[in-house]
Amino acid sequence: MLPRRRTNWWRLGWILGFLMFGAWAVSFGAVWFWSRRDEARPASAIVVLGAAQYDGRPSPVLRARLDHALDLFRRGYADRIIFTGGVGDRDTTSEAAVGQRYALEHGVPARAILMETTGRSTSESLQQVAALMDAAPTREVILVSDPFHMLRLSILARRYGLIPLTSPTRTSPIALNRRESLKYILNESIKAPIAFLLERRE
Repeated sequence: MLPRRRTNWWRLGWILGFLMFGAWAVSFGAVWFWSRRDEARPASAIVVLGAAQYDGRPSPVLRARLDHALDLFRRGYADRIIFTGGVGDRDTTSEAAVGQRYALEHGVPARAILMETTGRSTSESLQQVAALMDAAPTREVILVSDPFHMLRLSILARRYGLIPLTSPTRTSPIALNRRESLKYILNESIKAPIAFLLERRE
């Protein structure tokens, strides 16, 4: 009897391992697929997800996101931009404020800019964006970030009642570095299903 029980446990372990690997592979494929999609079309707002800034200057990653958002704005996809991101540890200004300053310097009128300055995570930022969108004619927003981020952004945006249209920037240092991009996609292949499962519970 003992050898048979041991065989059954091994079989169960292999089945569970196979199922877990399959679920991860599906998640990885979904993150990669969404990283390749650009759904930009006319919407109520363009939302720029924050990234690191250095003493009031956008990091290369943040600058790539800002440039992509400004391009969408100039092409008439939305008449306002929402910059997100709070004040990081040891920072003296918020990521959103850096985005606002950059946009003003590049000709975006102040009336077209909104800011979310309290979020310390992607989820918190999108929750605050949803509150800013309460008076908008529609809740369609174009989400701008790095390609690896798109699937989880879409999941989180829907959690807070937004209608997400993802538009990844292709010029970020992360997107241009295959090794870095793969590392972030692998990371998101774990985060995205967690975000999805949490959404289903709420």
